[in-house]
Amino acid sequence: MKEIVGYLRNYVLYVNRGVFLCTALLVAIAITLNYVLGINQAIVALASWPLRMAGFFLLFAFLFSAAWLIHFLFLGKSIPNSRFFFMLLLATPLIFAAKVTFDPVSQLLTQRLTPPWDQYWYRVLAWPLKFLLVFVLVALIWKWGQLPGAIAGVEAKGFNVKPYFILLACMVPLLAFAATRNDFLHTYPKVQRIDFINQYVAHTYPWKLLYELSYGIDFVTIEFFFRGFLILAFAQYAGKDAILPVAAFYCSIHFGKPLFECITSWFGGIILGAVVYNTRSIWGGLIVHLGIAWLMEVAGYIGHIYKGV
Repeated sequence: MKEIVGYLRNYVLYVNRGVFLCTALLVAIAITLNYVLGINQAIVALASWPLRMAGFFLLFAFLFSAAWLIHFLFLGKSIPNSRFFFMLLLATPLIFAAKVTFDPVSQLLTQRLTPPWDQYWYRVLAWPLKFLLVFVLVALIWKWGQLPGAIAGVEAKGFNVKPYFILLACMVPLLAFAATRNDFLHTYPKVQRIDFINQYVAHTYPWKLLYELSYGIDFVTIEFFFRGFLILAFAQYAGKDAILPVAAFYCSIHFGKPLFECITSWFGGIILGAVVYNTRSIWGGLIVHLGIAWLMEVAGYIGHIYKGV
C-alpha cells in the first residue's frame, strides 16, 4: 500500500496546479453538460451505427484534445513535432468509438439463434469481440510506433499484488454507500439484464456466471487501452503529464453511467494512471478495476435484496 501512496504523493507534488485545476474544470463542465443535456443518450439514440460511432468519436476526441491543449498552453511547451503523436491523438478516440459501437458484429453472429438465446449470446459475445478489436488495433500501432516494453504494459515480472488488494478493500465502504442510491440500483447488477433466461433453464447460475466472466473482459479491455496503451504511449512525449488528458478521456466513457460513478472515474483515472506510469504494468490497475466491477455487481445484488426492489 505504501507503494501506491508513494506514487500518488509524487504525482501530487509534481503536477502543475494550474493544469490540474483547468483540466478538472473542463471535466466538470463536460459532466454537467452531459447530464443536463443528455449528450451521451443523444449519441446512443442516433439512427445508424456510423452516426453513433462518429458521435462518440467527436465526444472523446474533443475532451481528449482539449485536455492536451490545456497542458501545452499552461506549461508553455511546444506541441510535439511528430506525426505519430497526432496519429495517436486521432486514432485512440476512433478506436474506442469503434469499440463502444461494435455491437452489430455480435448481432450478425447471433441472428440465426432462436429466442431467448439470440439475446443472451449477443450480450455474452459482445465484450470478448470488443477486446479482440482493441487488442489487434493497439498491437499494430504499438509495433508500428516501435514503442518500448511489452505491448500496452502487459508485464507481470516482479509484480506485487498485495497493495492492490488492500486498495480494493478500501473501496468497499464507497461501494456500500453507492448501493443505497436508486440510480446505482437501476444500473447494477448488470447481470439482471439477462433475467429473461430464468424461465428457460433449470439452473441460472452457470449462465449468469458466464455472463459475469464476459462482463469482466470489458475491464481487461479498458485497462489494456487506457492505462497500458494510452498512458505508456503518450508518456513518451509528456511523461507524467500524460495522466490528466488520459483521465479526462477515461471520464468521458462513463457519461452513460450513474453520476457518482462518472465523477469518481475522473479521480480513478488519475490514481490508476499514476500507478501504471510508475510500474509500467497494467496488472495493478486491472486487479483494482476488475475487482471494483465485480464488487459493484455484488453490491447491486445485495442492495436490491435490502430495498426489496
